[in-house]
Amino acid sequence: MRRQLAFDLPATEALTRADFFVSRANTLALQAVDSWHIWPGAKLVLVGPEGAGKTHLTHIWAKASGAVVLQARALASVDIAALAGKTVAVEDAHQIGGAEDALFHLHNIVTAGGALLMTAIAPPRDWGLSLADLLSRVQAAQVARLEAPDDALLSAVLVKLFADRQVTVAPNLIPYLVSRMPRSVGAARALVVALDSQALALGRPVTRALAGDVLDSLGNG
Repeated sequence: MRRQLAFDLPATEALTRADFFVSRANTLALQAVDSWHIWPGAKLVLVGPEGAGKTHLTHIWAKASGAVVLQARALASVDIAALAGKTVAVEDAHQIGGAEDALFHLHNIVTAGGALLMTAIAPPRDWGLSLADLLSRVQAAQVARLEAPDDALLSAVLVKLFADRQVTVAPNLIPYLVSRMPRSVGAARALVVALDSQALALGRPVTRALAGDVLDSLGNG
């Protein structure tokens, strides 16, 4: 079979509100983030498994609030004093490691006049914090939970990703993919990229047979 030339172009993940699909897995967390002006103590901890949409929701909040988005593991090198009274998001707070003092300082100067969003895969009690004053402060924060994406959310994401690439697929392919793929939006993006690339390379449409081969190659047997 004559192979076509396929270009593996880098995909930019859309993190806008318009690209955030609301389902039972995330609606309560979205409502909590939207209510940031009335967070108790001006802080919120957003908890959810990998791929549940924490980063996407963080960027939606940052757009609405003008927040600075930081990685927890990089806090030790951040000029904390310059963030006094601002809105700040700290991603992957469970990876704070040796930057506990920095997070403690950040918490105190941000919540005094701004707002602080922290994301993690587990609640604060499971972050392994050794600084008692920091632990007491983050445990006092309201916790919003993102569940792993449900079938409705993954189906909507797949449909949009295929449409964005102008790839037409049979409607019954979507539930087949959902039943075999990992439960994350990131996995959905990777799967659609792999399917599109393979279809282009082989000069074939994206069929169930092709999808089965790609899923097997990705270890989703």
